[in-house]
Formats: sequence, structure tokens, C-alpha cells
Amino acid sequence: MRTVDGRVAGRRGQATRQKLLDCLGEMLRTSPYRDVKVIDVARKAGTSPATFYQYFPDVEGAVLEIAGQMAAESTGLGELLEGRSWAGRSGWQTAQDLVDGFMDFWRRNEAILRVIDLGAAEGDKRFSKIRMKMLSSINNSLAESVKELQGKGRIDSDVSPPAVAGSLVAMLAAVASHQKALQSSGVKQTELKPNLAWLVHLGVTGRKPTK
Repeated sequence: MRTVDGRVAGRRGQATRQKLLDCLGEMLRTSPYRDVKVIDVARKAGTSPATFYQYFPDVEGAVLEIAGQMAAESTGLGELLEGRSWAGRSGWQTAQDLVDGFMDFWRRNEAILRVIDLGAAEGDKRFSKIRMKMLSSINNSLAESVKELQGKGRIDSDVSPPAVAGSLVAMLAAVASHQKALQSSGVKQTELKPNLAWLVHLGVTGRKPTK
């Protein structure tokens, strides 16, 4: 772990750096990204702006660090499908567990995901790259599931596994980031997950789930 000027940070320095990131992460939950200032983060962490600048060039640099850490942890999304079956009732359970895991991941990282989506929408390639990395694990796992079902003759050969997987992941991400808007339009939270799971199962297998 190095400081901005290239020095190796010691144990205390690493702890200070992580505390700054943790405080910034907490602030992003309640404050708009562009309203967060270095002095506010430093004050919350019980240190000075000068200390902040030892580890990060600016707030955006620290945000990118948090986003990078989250993207590294997102590999767990792909693991939701490891060794899982899409046949019969097992397939319905797989779809439900995938939706549960995805929505839980989004809930835990909601604040930083909002910033990533904003940066990507504005054309910032750094945020776009992180977003792509974050979703690649689950995207690849879904594509492999579709490809495997094709190999067994259970899905038409003209179906594109990457296209199906990409569409399903885009749907999950869109729904996860707009849950409050959906609820305000009359969608009950208790209905959201099972209906999402139904769509995922249908998208992967081409069939209604066996419940």
C-alpha cells in the first residue's frame, strides 16, 4: 500500500487510509456524491485534509478506490451459480437464490453503486470499466448456464448465450437500482423478487419454472 507520493504506508498509515475510505462510504449513503468535500471526510475520520491528500488525490480518487474494492468482491455473484442445476424444482430454487444474492449485493453497496452508475452514464471510462468488471462474473456464469443447456438440446441453437446473459443482468441491475421508484408505482416488495426469479428462469431455460 503506497501513498500518493509513492512511499510505502505502514500499518498505522494503512489503518488511517481505510478509515478515510470507510468514512467516505458512510457519507455517500446520506449525501450526494458531488457535495462531499475532502475537509468533511477528514473531519469525520478525525484527521486533517493534509492526511487525506497523502493517500488520495481527491474525493473522486477515493471513490474509485472504494468502487474497485467492491468490484473485486463482486466475484461472489458468479459463485451463486456454481454447481447449480436449472432442471425442475432445482432450477426454480437456483433462480430465486440468484435474485436474492444479486439484490442483497446491490443493497449492501447501494451508495457506491449510485456513484458508479452516475460516472458511467456521464461517459467516464474509469467508472464504466469498474461497472463492467463488477457484472462480468455473474454475466459469464449465466452465459455458461445457457450454453450448457444448449449442449443438452434443451435450448434452441440459435439462442445467443452472451446476449441472453447480458440482457438478464441488465434487467437485474436496473430493477435493483430502481426499487424505490417501483414501490412508489405500486409494486410490492414481496412481489418483486419472485417475479424477477420467474423472468430469470424463463430467460435462462426458455420455460416456466416448476414450483
